[in-house]
Amino acid sequence: MHGRIVHTIGRRIVSGEIRPGEQLPTPAHVKASRGVVREAIKVLAAKGLVVSRPRTGTRVRSPEAWNLLDPDVMAWQQEGVPRGAFLGQLTEVRLLIEPAAAELAARRAGPEERVSLQVAFRDMREALDRSPPDHEGYNEADLRFHRTIVQACRNDILEQLGAIVNRTLLVAFNAALRVPGLPRSSLSRHQAILDAIWRRQPNRAREAMCRLVQNTGRAIAKLPRTGAAPVTSGPRRRRVR
Repeated sequence: MHGRIVHTIGRRIVSGEIRPGEQLPTPAHVKASRGVVREAIKVLAAKGLVVSRPRTGTRVRSPEAWNLLDPDVMAWQQEGVPRGAFLGQLTEVRLLIEPAAAELAARRAGPEERVSLQVAFRDMREALDRSPPDHEGYNEADLRFHRTIVQACRNDILEQLGAIVNRTLLVAFNAALRVPGLPRSSLSRHQAILDAIWRRQPNRAREAMCRLVQNTGRAIAKLPRTGAAPVTSGPRRRRVR
């Protein structure tokens, strides 16, 4: 019951159904004991979604205060099409980390990592060749491809950062699946990254990864926003091109 309450309210906050400034738990229409709701609110407060104060009660915080790297918050962002500003920020984070990781991987990847990249790429292609296409399998293989690149850098700190990037990638990948033809067209870009790492061409690996991330970012930025009204939280961010 406790977990269900957390997820029910959390999803509604992240989707914009319960908006910043609104009070909880009354607007959430949650049927549970006060004790269960109280504990659920503590969890949501730790995630930065709500704040409790004397007299004013518990209210939803603005998105700037949310812990966007929290696994639950990331998972709730994956449901439906996330806000355009959030997707733009994901692209910015990817552009900061992934091209540099591809460059390092081209310098440092050993035989095992290079074979793992080949296998992941093969699994991506085979998932799309199925009828109907196995999008879940494609996403899993795509995530494995990018995770292997980070592991090939042989940098423990970067690998821990990679765990955060993996969560952001799931959001971006799920959004990308909504763009007709994008997964299929991205195969050639993944192939270019794979080839550059195999041939130990750091600059080409960096450039190929940059093109992949930019192309995905442009495509998902054009997705129509559906579902609850978006939460406005300040000036609109420029898309990465």
